[in-house]
Amino acid sequence: MNKLILIIVLVFFNQLIYSQFAGPAGTVGSTAIYKDSSIFIGWASGCIINRGYQDISNPPLGYTSVGDSSMVLGIAGSDGVVSLGDGGTAIVTFQNPITNGSGFDFAIFENSFNDVFLELAFVEVSSDGINYVRFPSTSNTQTTTQIGPFDNSGDATKINNLAGKYKAMYGTPFDLQELSGNVLLDINAITHIKIIDVVGSINPLYASYDINNNPINDPFPTAFASGGFDLDALGVIHLQNIGLGEQQSTIPFQIYPNPISYNQQMNIICNEEIFEVLICNNMGQIIFQGKETSLKNVQLEKGLYFVKIKTSKGSVITKIISQ
Repeated sequence: MNKLILIIVLVFFNQLIYSQFAGPAGTVGSTAIYKDSSIFIGWASGCIINRGYQDISNPPLGYTSVGDSSMVLGIAGSDGVVSLGDGGTAIVTFQNPITNGSGFDFAIFENSFNDVFLELAFVEVSSDGINYVRFPSTSNTQTTTQIGPFDNSGDATKINNLAGKYKAMYGTPFDLQELSGNVLLDINAITHIKIIDVVGSINPLYASYDINNNPINDPFPTAFASGGFDLDALGVIHLQNIGLGEQQSTIPFQIYPNPISYNQQMNIICNEEIFEVLICNNMGQIIFQGKETSLKNVQLEKGLYFVKIKTSKGSVITKIISQ
């Protein structure tokens, strides 16, 4: 009996260790952001595609061919996708540089039809179009059995800092603050974002590896014209300039408590005069809109929310969690 209890505890502990990241869209704590969310203030304006093979282990099949660079421009879900193929890349540009604000700064959209068929991609950013810095990615997915081309065995809770973590119409967000201190990068002036298809093979001849040198296991081979990561769009949360001369600013402010409990008072402290407070859920629905800085009647169900504060010196967006 004691041995059985020990086995159960070890299995549970193992699951706890390797299922440590945010879960699928709609679950408590998920960071997925719906395409219509009001936190998006811009979308990609340019894109260059370098196709990869349909199957890197069988080059004679040729390259992927579905979609083109124009599919990436504008809001997610508006104009199809472009399939990158094994190891293929997309370099995305914008009208104005992306800047490091409070919380997430941009999100990448793939077209997975559910929460468990996940085709992944590395994400790198550049402030000069020459030097690129990669977000440190983690995949705790098992590496003993290859995920097949039609297998539904992906698990968002085991994936971090890889585009494609969420299903279609929900963006995977990235925070530039994670890359601060790199001498090759100005996180307040990102001009290019590179999306690189993860070759999901666990065969060392072809595998892609995460920050811990673990092979990243995702559907492989996807030996068809639409193989590999299917890039839909890239939504921008923080730009250097936000239309009509409004400046995105690093305005000193504080929201507490965070995390917050249901029906608990939320307090906002800011040195600037606040013109508007906007609270949205990750579906883009407005939960609260007003000027109050002590919010007594905002009843937030469990989940991820975004708070946007507008002042005379610009606006700032941050995330809060209700638990």
